[in-house]
Amino acid sequence: MAANEEHDIKKELQRYELFFKKRYKILYTVNDFIIGALFLVGSLFFFYDQLMSAGIWLFAIGSLLLLIRPTIRLIHDFHYRKHVERQFKHRSSTDGSS
Repeated sequence: MAANEEHDIKKELQRYELFFKKRYKILYTVNDFIIGALFLVGSLFFFYDQLMSAGIWLFAIGSLLLLIRPTIRLIHDFHYRKHVERQFKHRSSTDGSS
């Protein structure tokens, strides 16, 4: 593979990674914000006996969202790796090598 082609591939992958990092970073940040809000409100609910069970539910939902954090990261990594593999397969098939 020529140096120019490698440079083009790296440039394209960086652009693709930047696009997906932005998208997944937004998802990650929104998820973190919701987690923080649920735990804050849940904590405040514990000051009132009649709201305590609602607070427990908010903690449970917040805990579930904590499990979503690594899932978002794994999905991002999976999509990025799939794109990289697709790019290299496409490049190797167009340059005549198998």
